[in-house]
Amino acid sequence: MTLAIVLAADPAASRLTERLAAQWRRAGADDVRIAADLTELADLVADATGPVLVSGADLVAHTAVLKHLATSPVGPTVALVLTDPPAPGQATVREERGQVVEVGTADASGVFGGALRVGAADLPALADAARNAAGSGPLGAVDRLVAGLAARGALIFAHRVRLLVAHRVGDEAQREAAEAAVATVDEDRAELKLSVKERDDFFTTFFVSTWSPYVTKAAARIGIGPTGVTMVSVVFAVAAAVLFGTGGRPALVAGAVLLYLGFVLDCVDGQLARYTRHFSAWGGWLDTMADRFKEYVVYAGLGFGATHAGFRYGWALALAAMTLQTVRHMTDTWYGALHDEAARRPKVVTADAGGIGGKLNAASTRVQADTGSVSYWLKRTVVFPIGERWALIAIAAALFGPLVALVAVLVWGALAFAYTLGLRTLRARWMRVPVLTTVDVGLHRDDGLLARTLQSMRRPLPVALVAVLGAAALLGWALWAVHGGRDVPGWGVILALVLLAGAASRAPHGGSLDWLVPAALRAAEYLFAIAVGVAGRAPAWLIFGYVLVLTLHHYDLTARLEKRQSAPPLHAATLGWPGRSVLLAAAATTGTVSFALATMTAYLFVVFVASVVLAWVVLPARALGGVRSPG
Repeated sequence: MTLAIVLAADPAASRLTERLAAQWRRAGADDVRIAADLTELADLVADATGPVLVSGADLVAHTAVLKHLATSPVGPTVALVLTDPPAPGQATVREERGQVVEVGTADASGVFGGALRVGAADLPALADAARNAAGSGPLGAVDRLVAGLAARGALIFAHRVRLLVAHRVGDEAQREAAEAAVATVDEDRAELKLSVKERDDFFTTFFVSTWSPYVTKAAARIGIGPTGVTMVSVVFAVAAAVLFGTGGRPALVAGAVLLYLGFVLDCVDGQLARYTRHFSAWGGWLDTMADRFKEYVVYAGLGFGATHAGFRYGWALALAAMTLQTVRHMTDTWYGALHDEAARRPKVVTADAGGIGGKLNAASTRVQADTGSVSYWLKRTVVFPIGERWALIAIAAALFGPLVALVAVLVWGALAFAYTLGLRTLRARWMRVPVLTTVDVGLHRDDGLLARTLQSMRRPLPVALVAVLGAAALLGWALWAVHGGRDVPGWGVILALVLLAGAASRAPHGGSLDWLVPAALRAAEYLFAIAVGVAGRAPAWLIFGYVLVLTLHHYDLTARLEKRQSAPPLHAATLGWPGRSVLLAAAATTGTVSFALATMTAYLFVVFVASVVLAWVVLPARALGGVRSPG
């Protein structure tokens, strides 16, 4: 149940109070109350069990602004932030990476908009802030409230108003001007434009978002939901993969068209969720997993097509593309977590601004602020985002065939990885934020029981990098040996390296570069598995299938990290990367690699599906079943 509270000193005399109360109801509030002061608000909050929406009585805004705040998916506690100049009594805020990192600062990037949504976990802090801010002060009541909430350590995300209208008014003239501004904007048309991301990549901005809102509007009219659009996009991608594998110019061109249309629908599902305000944890998780599955099944189609056309190493290129992209995504996720943590520690971030890290950070900020410039689009394109990847695959496959498409993806992907990794490493050393101390390290490293039983080592990153180099050396050795018809000895040595990396699981991950550890372990495990498969002469498609299932498991962990969710229900059954590596090493020594890969692929896929069903169907149903209706 969502409670909305309008804070008004004289509820009976305020026309805006009644208007805001009606708007909160239209925005989705189940119950709307009017509080005369912060003490009364604290009492209302103390009895609340769900999210609480709070606003002052001086806010004039579109109802859509309030609805967007109430349904914002960025976090449980969100504050409205405006670009208006601050008036007396209004709190200024400083925002970084979408987070309100400071309230009442001279170094402000906006002004508090007089409304916020507070998640259930932050309600005790809200009630405490209300009681302690009940006295008079230089700020208005609702501004003292948000300042007190921030002072108590609540993580507050910022919701900025774009295209729509929201103003805080202090007199009748300001109220009339704000209401006139509200009336001049077509609310529905603005909401449709808002469904498109404000800052997207070059290909998506100019070749998709120019017409995808029309598809979004049509989907909303016929009643199809974001999940339905996601599933249709999966069908398009699978069909494109089949056509790429079939070969022949007509099939390749048709596959390219389907891949493009599938990417359009991939954009539409998010736009539809924002337009209809239908957000859910399940939808976000499904979108993440579907994106990766679609891309990797297309790699499989290209690998099969290249092999079918006579190139011996088509599947090897597909495996390399999948491994590279997954490791890149892991570094993206952890670097994002690093930046989010750094945003909460502004004094650390601004230290040593004259160093190379500080200069890179300042240059990046300048380029990002220069929206639409050549440098802005180059920066967004060079990192090879998903739109550019899918466009390159479609064009290269249609014109030149699967082999050229895979090689192009690998070359651009490797260059983009080197560019981003180098710059991020320099900036991370400058920030010096121990990001891995804020999360469950063992879970997101995917350590498993075996790693937890080993003696802890002090330096996790060097050990993880040694494991990567060892696995890469083993892969090269296996390729050389198999090509010459020889056996691959030395499994015990390589396994010792794997266990050595596992021994760092309980070490503190407080180093400035320890955010690279999870990605390094993903690379080590994938390379080790590929090396075992090559040495054991397993079919290339079987090796690809095993690594694909591993990537689904690891992307599940990544999606949970981004939302700070708990472990999957059956995570222990996946054995952890050291346990899986030990089993593969045992299979290599006994000559049963193909059997082991097939068995482990089937086993891990069944565990993954069962875990998904438990997490998103069974456990939520049980939770709902435990809720009793009143009376």
